[in-house]
Amino acid sequence: MTPTLVRQHPPRAGAVPRVDPRARARDWSEIQERMLVPLYEAVYERLDVGSATRLLGLGCGSGLALLMAASRGAAITGVDTRTARLDLARERLLPGGRDGHARTDTRIVDGSPGDTARADADAAAYTVVTAFEPIGCLAEDAEGLDELLAEAAPLAERGAAVVLAGWGPPERCTTASVLRVATKLAEPLRTAGSRRPAHRDDLERVAQRAGLRPDGSGRVACPFGYADVDSAVRGLLSTGLFDRAISATDQVQVDKELAEALHPYQRQDGTVWMPNVFRYLIARTP
Repeated sequence: MTPTLVRQHPPRAGAVPRVDPRARARDWSEIQERMLVPLYEAVYERLDVGSATRLLGLGCGSGLALLMAASRGAAITGVDTRTARLDLARERLLPGGRDGHARTDTRIVDGSPGDTARADADAAAYTVVTAFEPIGCLAEDAEGLDELLAEAAPLAERGAAVVLAGWGPPERCTTASVLRVATKLAEPLRTAGSRRPAHRDDLERVAQRAGLRPDGSGRVACPFGYADVDSAVRGLLSTGLFDRAISATDQVQVDKELAEALHPYQRQDGTVWMPNVFRYLIARTP
């Protein structure tokens, strides 16, 4: 297979592996991103996202969740710092994008939530804020989300819905056993970003620190399905969850051990199928 990540020299301990950001973003957009569609659909249905919605997507990536909100009539703003993914979001959502249709009330911002306010000081307050990238996998996930929410919450109207998402219990996430490869191989760099099991109250703790009021939660089945093991490896690498493992070992070893971990979930037709459950929390701004 063609590796997604390219290393020309062995990395120093703790170094971030060299990444082809465009190839990684394409793998995310074309293989992995769609795995969370049931989560997006469940949240939008529950919140009745529609033409009266002004939605801010934190960590919007290549924009599939935003596209789904726009198709329901919502005005959307997406923010992220991963430029290669944002380029794909712009193709999807802005005039001259790959679908050929201009979309009104759509903004894609490379930066932080505060940058969206600076770009349009007169914009109305948001009614929904989403943070769909699941937490509960890397130890520093919640810390990064705390920072985003601190900037985003003041941009939302009083009582606006803030949606947080996380991995479900390990016993209900088949992918958890595959992600343990990242933990094992990244052991020398454990303090620099180790994987841990999801905790039951992860989302509530984040909401509490942000001064948000929990207002309901739900669980959604989000199976990870791939055409073959090669696609599964590329899709999982595109999440970034294996970067520390690649830094600690090398690309070839991570690819090999990841493929081996996927074999129990490969079906007779060659496809890979891993049932998972994700959890979401709806909180409200004060």
